[in-house]
Amino acid sequence: MERYDLVYRLYDDYDTETLREYQAFVDVFPAIDSRVALEHWQGANEELEHRKDEIRSGFAAGETFAEVASRANRDQAFTALDLDAKYGRAVNVLVLDVDETLRSAGGTDNEIPRDTLHVLTEFHEAGVPIVICTGQTLENVKGFAIQGLGSEIVHSGELSIVYEAGTGVFTPGHGADTKQLLYEELNEEIRDVFDDVRSRVLPEAPEALRRGCHLQGNEFNVTMKPNYETGSTKARDTIDTALVYLIDLLADAVGTALEGNGDGNGTTVLDDETVVDWTRAFYADQDPEIRAVLESEGEYPDLDADAVPDALADVLERIDVAYYEADAAEIGSLELNKVVGVERALDVLGVDDPFGLVMGDSKSDLRVMQWVDENDAGIAAAPEHASQDTLEHVLETDELVFDRGKSVDILRTVYALNRLARLD
Repeated sequence: MERYDLVYRLYDDYDTETLREYQAFVDVFPAIDSRVALEHWQGANEELEHRKDEIRSGFAAGETFAEVASRANRDQAFTALDLDAKYGRAVNVLVLDVDETLRSAGGTDNEIPRDTLHVLTEFHEAGVPIVICTGQTLENVKGFAIQGLGSEIVHSGELSIVYEAGTGVFTPGHGADTKQLLYEELNEEIRDVFDDVRSRVLPEAPEALRRGCHLQGNEFNVTMKPNYETGSTKARDTIDTALVYLIDLLADAVGTALEGNGDGNGTTVLDDETVVDWTRAFYADQDPEIRAVLESEGEYPDLDADAVPDALADVLERIDVAYYEADAAEIGSLELNKVVGVERALDVLGVDDPFGLVMGDSKSDLRVMQWVDENDAGIAAAPEHASQDTLEHVLETDELVFDRGKSVDILRTVYALNRLARLD
């Protein structure tokens, strides 16, 4: 309990709120070519150091407590102590989703806040690798990563990008391992199904759907995005229609791949209509959100998903259909998910004994959270608006839930954890 007592004294005896205000000002003060502005920054920095010196002289581990107080508030510091008491180790890698996690259309104007970017820079300087884990395309992620963190960090060899939810991994500075196209390792039959869907998804779409959405520029996954503001009624209606269309197109592609297999006697067991109904039933059973969309669109088949023919189920069990309300409808490979991508990224980064902070909001992030939980390899955090299953997992583990657009709060908690863990 000694450290708890010290932290109580830290926040009771010192004006840590003003200290953090000075620290925030010094950290994110914009580069302005002005003598007056520079003098103002220098004055704030001197006051910051003076206040830190008071803490440094008041504790045996003064530097640690000064840094904790300047970055984390009371609640974050005590949460950090609880995490250290529970796990007894520091976080040695960050695994971070982007959309609706680091940034939010509703909370940050779809930009990663400057204070979040600065804390990520602090982790990098402390030698903690960063894995950006997202469903976005590689080019999109590279663009905002370089813009936000700088080319030096992105190309430092300590940052990896798991893109398209695990179909590829990009880790600059690692020679032949820099870019790994994991989808090339899939079975040819599965690759053919995706090629079939991708080649037909827009040309064969109904006119209203073709005009209302576009195809995200993925290397492998097939993702339909609305041509309307994410979250709007028009976006929701478009993506609901796109989901049904995409499932049916997938069913047709799988049915084509299965032609000739039949029942082993050369007889075709499933006609086109039957394949579509069974495929809808299969994915409705996998995800209640998909079932709700099928029901609302009047396209839900009254079939027992447990009775899906084996030949069809064997293929569908390897393909993921994802629905993101008013945002996207997507098919991807269940053999290539964020867990597979993160494992490959950690291998390239040389993180042999990971204890990561996993932050995300969707079921693809949940898989990574469950993986670190099952392997005692980290902790999980999610925004308050995360998917229900994701939020339940986080609440059942360490309750690291943050407000929309405030991922920095969790990063500061973990920053404090890593500082306090050094005292062990």
